[in-house]
Amino acid sequence: MSFRELVEKRYSCRRYESAGVEREKINECVKAARSAPSACNAQPWRFLVIDDPGVLEGACAAAVSGVYRMSRFIKGAPVLIAVLADKGSFLSKMGSLVRDAGFYLIDIGIACEHLVLQASELGLGTCYVGWFNEKALKKNLGIPKKLRVPLLISMGYPSEEYRKKDPIRRRAGSETRKDLKEILYFNSLR
Repeated sequence: MSFRELVEKRYSCRRYESAGVEREKINECVKAARSAPSACNAQPWRFLVIDDPGVLEGACAAAVSGVYRMSRFIKGAPVLIAVLADKGSFLSKMGSLVRDAGFYLIDIGIACEHLVLQASELGLGTCYVGWFNEKALKKNLGIPKKLRVPLLISMGYPSEEYRKKDPIRRRAGSETRKDLKEILYFNSLR
């Protein structure tokens, strides 16, 4: 499929089949993420893949506790990827300070988009999850304090029922996006 078809195929999946995901496919997704560019080649990402049902149950319970219940759909995913962030090299940290921009977060966003696009090409569904209890999750998984967990990615084979039930979530086509005239400017905002 073309790149454009792949981009349009990818959607945020919130319901998965119970079947696990082959490690080979997970590896392919992380390889795609690894090839992403990063400020000063800092490569500030680490990916903690959780696919053991016992570990997954505890991690999900910690992540969606309390006010974070809105993200409880992750409990149905056979794979959860905790994206770990190291704030990067000295140069990228300095650049972030000077520009008041978290370059490491931009880098992680690029890498994760590579990951989810690769997953989509392999027939997997994914969803970025930013609303979760990071402190409880880090404690549950024994993640060191020096690392952040800016986001989670749920992953699995999309439920056929979900895809049929909600076609807007199934396709990120132009009919669900702002018109190009609303977001594109050349040379000036006027």
